[in-house]
Amino acid sequence: MPLLVTIGLEVHAQLNTDTKMFCACRTSFGDDPNTNTCPVCLGYPGALPVLNKLAIEKTLLTGLALGCGSPEFSRWDRKNYFYPDMPKNYQTTQMDFPLCLGGGVPLFDDCYPTDARKSIKTPNKIVRLNRIHLEEDVAKSTHLATTSLIDFNRAGTPLMEIVTEPDLESAEEAFAYLRSLQLVLQECDTSGADLEKGNLRCDVNISLREKESDPLGAKVELKNLNSFSAIRRSIYYEIERQTEELGMGIAQIQSTRRWNDELGETQMMRTKEDAHDYRYFPCPDLLPIATAPLLEIVRPLVPEPRLSKISRYQNDFGLTTYDASVLTADRHLATFFEETNTPEIPAKKTANFIINNLLGTLNEQSITIADCPVPPKKLRDLLSLVENGTLAPNQAKEVFTVLFSSPQREVKAIADEMGFKPTSAGELDSLVDQIIAENPEEVAAVKAGNEKLINFLTGKVMKSAPTKPNPKQVTDLLRARLL
Repeated sequence: MPLLVTIGLEVHAQLNTDTKMFCACRTSFGDDPNTNTCPVCLGYPGALPVLNKLAIEKTLLTGLALGCGSPEFSRWDRKNYFYPDMPKNYQTTQMDFPLCLGGGVPLFDDCYPTDARKSIKTPNKIVRLNRIHLEEDVAKSTHLATTSLIDFNRAGTPLMEIVTEPDLESAEEAFAYLRSLQLVLQECDTSGADLEKGNLRCDVNISLREKESDPLGAKVELKNLNSFSAIRRSIYYEIERQTEELGMGIAQIQSTRRWNDELGETQMMRTKEDAHDYRYFPCPDLLPIATAPLLEIVRPLVPEPRLSKISRYQNDFGLTTYDASVLTADRHLATFFEETNTPEIPAKKTANFIINNLLGTLNEQSITIADCPVPPKKLRDLLSLVENGTLAPNQAKEVFTVLFSSPQREVKAIADEMGFKPTSAGELDSLVDQIIAENPEEVAAVKAGNEKLINFLTGKVMKSAPTKPNPKQVTDLLRARLL
């Protein structure tokens, strides 16, 4: 009988702020080590912290977007431990009165791994949150063979810790949760939420038990997970390891293990501490804060929920679920679509060009939609030429290639330069009549039912035309003459 798997996640998300949580040092990264520091983030005795209001507002905004509540007052606590990355020997965090309580993260279907989307166990699942609290990050440790290097540039960076209830049941759900949460954080613009860049970090808690009525098994926490692939693989490994040991009668103990990506296995770090081991107590240097005034500041900033936006795109614009999901997976992409869209052009055509052509070009050039050189207005001008019959879809792709490399140019000028000019009705009629007269055998075959030869005749007209007319217009004229 397979064992039941229970998974909870603790996600640390660095907030998008210019300064640190309790001091005015910059949060920029890539600078020389230990240059963005001061007595506060270095833990000098007597240095007093000052709260970063923007970090608190961004945390509350995240909470509202995820349906969290907030206590009337939120308090700061000291979490005591000794380690080189925290020289004052405690971390300023929140224990009993965090900024956000409850709420949940919806698991979007397109956030599951591609190979798991056809077998989602619980569609539209919402993973309950226990809390979101705000704390300071620690320094960055680099461990060498016989020594360790410490860079305090990161120490003191505002960090949200987003803690789930034990609601997840598989590696696939954990993957979907992280991807879904990432989209919400990016939509709120509260965190870059990039796992690979380190501004989103994840600890996975896994326990196994025989049946639902049993108490949760011993919790094993996995550390050092820095990619979606590593998270999925580590969960697979740990479930297999615990299942094998429990089957051998080896009881599991509450512990912390690191993931070794090269070996593809988890390794013991230490037995896990409980809350009382950290000796939490209220921070004497910071007063509690009233949350109500701050909530009123950020409430108007809560973005439209993604599921609502998907539904709106389907209902208002007639898009498919797939198109709506792609366009809402990035807030910059959704904004680009809405600024390009116009009643004169069917929204489906706009969505198709963005998804099939614009995104493809951006991927080839390794450019994000936020840095797209072509503004929405220029793309709208291009699609208008398709809609009024000046350009065929394939011709529009050619024009777009030039526009992408020269976005300052006018779309019509590019099309004219490439020869994509409308041919007068009389001139086009004359060309069609000429080609019909010059190709009697093909014309007879078309009239006899071989409609494929119309494409041959269209090509003849296109070659004879002084400009490059829309092939569809030519084909329509030939059909009108011959069928």
